[in-house]
Amino acid sequence: MADPIQNPTAPDLVRKLATILSADVAEFSRLMAEDEEDTLRSFRAHAQVFDSLVAMHRGRIFNTAGDQILAEFSSAVEAVRCATEIQAALHTRNEQLPEARRVRFRIGVNLGDVMVQGSDLLGDGVNVAARLQTAAPPGGICLSGSVYDQIQNKLSLSFTSLGERSYKNIPQPVRTFSITAAEGLGVLPAAKPARRGLGAVGIGAIVGAILVIAVGGYWLHRHGQRTRMQSARVEAATDRKVETAAAPATATTSSPAATAPATAPTGLDGQYAGQLCYGISASEPARCFRAQATVDGGRIDGRWAGREGNVVTVLTGTVSPAGEVKLEIHTDYLSGGRQTNAELSGAVKNGLLEASGSLRNGRTASLNLHRN
Repeated sequence: MADPIQNPTAPDLVRKLATILSADVAEFSRLMAEDEEDTLRSFRAHAQVFDSLVAMHRGRIFNTAGDQILAEFSSAVEAVRCATEIQAALHTRNEQLPEARRVRFRIGVNLGDVMVQGSDLLGDGVNVAARLQTAAPPGGICLSGSVYDQIQNKLSLSFTSLGERSYKNIPQPVRTFSITAAEGLGVLPAAKPARRGLGAVGIGAIVGAILVIAVGGYWLHRHGQRTRMQSARVEAATDRKVETAAAPATATTSSPAATAPATAPTGLDGQYAGQLCYGISASEPARCFRAQATVDGGRIDGRWAGREGNVVTVLTGTVSPAGEVKLEIHTDYLSGGRQTNAELSGAVKNGLLEASGSLRNGRTASLNLHRN
């Protein structure tokens, strides 16, 4: 892959320090050669998730070329949070595709000095991020030492040091780290060891390379009758144990998400299942949970039991005739009481229900459901 174009000849050159996230698709040429249209459809759908999460973490995409996406962040912590959530969300989407047709991104993150040219960014700060992505396995993330120094002890992540690596057209070796685990998101594939020999780090990287992303997509095959039966069991348990879950519908009519649209959309009804993810916060790790919902006549309803068995998460909302989604998520405690978790917005399109938003404390939330 060629380096981003360098043309720092404009007058009044401006420099700044930025965290750069660079991503491209592994085996993109093979995927395109086998089925161009299918690959492009998958890539565009993945890129929409990518764009949404970058914006949610206060970043911006400043350049795209083919299968490459370049994004800028003012915070190294937010950039790495975004990278882990992107890989988690895309892993869930890829679970719906045959193994040979999965569109997997490799991500590199670097903190460095860059040159500003219009809306574009140039320089070694960008080039190092692009080189780091080549060290990451499909679905994985590699960081430079400058990023690692900023985020260590601030995020619930595990790292593998790959030592100092030399990259094409980068004059100095770069301290390189791979993210091997994110609490609540599971294990990320590890990068390959450097060719100069196998030490303890190299062996660890090889072992890590055979691990797959365990984000929670394993349960997505549960659909149809099984999903409906499970929903019925949870509803029955909630009716017996939680008075608030049985509150009359008029109690929630003040919420925009609880008001059905004037005209119900067609072709969107059905059972949906997938993943609800909460981002990393200062006090809590990123976590993903199994989620399910029913779309029927412009309304969205879902509920599922928590991992500990003492809470039920309730999802309510509406979908417009154009497929626009407004959702509210809250938790009912079986011992009594309710906590509002998040308000999300998004869309239903091509059998996918996707929405994003935040909790009242600012923690990000994203929902990715697939129609059964």
